[in-house]
Amino acid sequence: MGFDKQLLKIREQRLIGVLLPKLSACFDDIIVVTKLPMLYQGMPVRTVQDIIPDKGPLSGMHAALSIAKSDYVYMMACDMPCFDPVYCKHMQTRLEAQPADACVTRYGEWIEPFHAYYNRRIIETVQRNLLADKTSVHHLLRQVDALYIPEQEARTFNPDWSLFLNLNTREKYEAFMQTLE
Repeated sequence: MGFDKQLLKIREQRLIGVLLPKLSACFDDIIVVTKLPMLYQGMPVRTVQDIIPDKGPLSGMHAALSIAKSDYVYMMACDMPCFDPVYCKHMQTRLEAQPADACVTRYGEWIEPFHAYYNRRIIETVQRNLLADKTSVHHLLRQVDALYIPEQEARTFNPDWSLFLNLNTREKYEAFMQTLE
């Protein structure tokens, strides 16, 4: 993108500001993993920096799991503009019926590592992977007991798959902004 995606704006407001009311309605404790905690001053969030830095998204997951107050942590990336509380609750219900180390969604054979739940009990596995330079979330999921929600089931909640959109290019950002007009 050419800039820090934490600064993404939707209708003149940072993306985090757009998402916070929705997230706060579902979660009591919101953790933001960031190198720039000052960006979140005055917001109802806790911030933490990577404990094992420069290892990508898995480092952030590790940091969040390290300070989480609950057993399960719902993870999403800073460039994901959508949140669906109904799907989030569905995942919680699935985990209550079938406890697992993680609850993630499949897209065919692809695994969507975000808009997913991870249990704090996997923190040692995450740390071992990071220290061994195995930074793939997909690799981690093969090591833990993961509950997979199939694409067909997930599409009943999110038919256009927009929940899993990442604004990681200017083209995707511009296309998303056009959907808001």
